[in-house]
Amino acid sequence: MRRLPTLALATMLAMGTSPAFAYKIFVSNEKGNDITVLDSENFEVVDTFDVGQRPRGIAVSPDGESLYVCTSDDDIIKEFSTDTYEFIRTLPSGPDPELLVVAPNGDRLYAANEDDNLVTVIDLETGGRLAEIPVGVEPEGMGISPDGQMIVNTSETTNMAHFIDRDSQQIVANVLVDSRPRFAQYKKDGTEVWVSAEIGGTVSVINAETKEIKQKITFEIPGIRSEAIQPVGVRITQDDSKAYVALGPANRVAVIDANTYEVLDYLLVGQRVWQLAFSPDGEYLFTTNGISNDISIVDVSEDEVIKSVQVGQQPWGVAVTPE
Repeated sequence: MRRLPTLALATMLAMGTSPAFAYKIFVSNEKGNDITVLDSENFEVVDTFDVGQRPRGIAVSPDGESLYVCTSDDDIIKEFSTDTYEFIRTLPSGPDPELLVVAPNGDRLYAANEDDNLVTVIDLETGGRLAEIPVGVEPEGMGISPDGQMIVNTSETTNMAHFIDRDSQQIVANVLVDSRPRFAQYKKDGTEVWVSAEIGGTVSVINAETKEIKQKITFEIPGIRSEAIQPVGVRITQDDSKAYVALGPANRVAVIDANTYEVLDYLLVGQRVWQLAFSPDGEYLFTTNGISNDISIVDVSEDEVIKSVQVGQQPWGVAVTPE
């Protein structure tokens, strides 16, 4: 991997120019009210910019040009340039947006509004609100099928995964999962949805066609109390062979065989690991660690933590631009 010399990087930043990294890593700092930017060459912090009150869920547009940030205490979503970090516009949401997902073709954004039990649908061409869809109590997790036709929201208090049809904007199925579901992730082939349950301590694997739970994955770490094992973020590799689950205050990421559902390993990362994102080529996994104020970088081929990097205060979400 080519390394940009430190002096050259410092010179470019001083001149106000942006180095042409293969991709960038964006981390939302919930307490710091800002975004940390890391490069893809040395995995070092290259910039920090303010975004608003309590940034949590973040996502990058499919074309890599825009960063969308849920500023939860401002009750809005903000859009920024991934190149210059300049503010572009405000997008409407209900109170306390927490997580969001962008349609694969980039035309819509779906946001979970925790305080009013709604999923907001936003037209990204016009910036207007298309619909508000009633869901369960305390909606949080947002997932979307690879073809963009099915959206999944998880409601923390109702303990359900709600399947929402893109065209009708109606719930077509409700699946009861374990306590406090936090995240929903489709396999790339569209056959399964994995839903984490923070308090239940499980991941439910749901058949995407029948909407039935086909497997529940549990976790057991020697020396760690079961109540400290709290599944949150979930990511599945591009070839659908492995899944990674952030286990919160257990300070571990579980590595799972995505075909047999066997837990293969537990990777020790920072404190209170929360959300996850892959590099565009799938070689690295980035984890946000909210108490140790850092991110961990995992070599996916070796399932080994290779580096930790200090970021802002209480890192929450992580998103990566395409190459």
